[in-house]
Amino acid sequence: MARLQWSVYDTWTITRRDLLTWIISPVRVIGELAFPIMFVLLFGYVFGSGMVVPGGGDYRDFLMPGIFAMTMAFGIGNTMTVVATDIERGVMDRFRSLPMAPSAIVTGRCTADMINSFAGLLITIGCGLVVGWSWHDGLGNALLAVALLLLLRFACLWVGIYLGLIVGSPEAAGSVWGLLFPVTMVTSAFVAPELMPNWLGFLAEWNPLSSTVGAARELFGNVGANTADSWIGSHAVLMAVVWPVVISAIFLPLSVRRYQRLSR
Repeated sequence: MARLQWSVYDTWTITRRDLLTWIISPVRVIGELAFPIMFVLLFGYVFGSGMVVPGGGDYRDFLMPGIFAMTMAFGIGNTMTVVATDIERGVMDRFRSLPMAPSAIVTGRCTADMINSFAGLLITIGCGLVVGWSWHDGLGNALLAVALLLLLRFACLWVGIYLGLIVGSPEAAGSVWGLLFPVTMVTSAFVAPELMPNWLGFLAEWNPLSSTVGAARELFGNVGANTADSWIGSHAVLMAVVWPVVISAIFLPLSVRRYQRLSR
């Protein structure tokens, strides 16, 4: 019991340390929050008039669940950069030299990122409400959609931690950032897969991000939900749970083993 309390206290200490970096680096926070807002304005207003929504409807209603999921996925880059920066500056080495629970470094990073992501998601939802988006199937389904978006972020967080431990420097992390764009663009976030070429539509449908996008549209009651004839498109809510669980089951142990290897 004492060991558990020790681990919880150390985890909160690391979490608080990571949260304080947001307070002392407001420019970074503004930049991260401005990114999804920019996509809302760019796709919703600049490209929106030329976009087609299967079954009809307002494109911004179709777009916002995709923006929410994309914001969660891009958290991979934020986590990766912070972890890589801590490694390069020797922060993790200093933590390991202290009498603290070894797991606290990783779990503290995880907790801080989930808190930050939740706050960022609320701000992005607020931006959606400002531009005219809303949910239409009740508060309960809306909260379930938010929970699925955070589940996706939890899975992406472990991908980010693992990549950060692999690349080991913020410069290398910046190079990997570019790979996030095809991962988030070849999805149903901005265009329905059935409107894409067959091979590209297949890749987009089976992108894990698309399942969360489809589930969010369905639970929010937005246009564009349940328009696909494929199995994976028709079971978006189920796969929005399965994909993050599978990704977490792969990258969480990989992250732990990589961290343990660096600790030797």
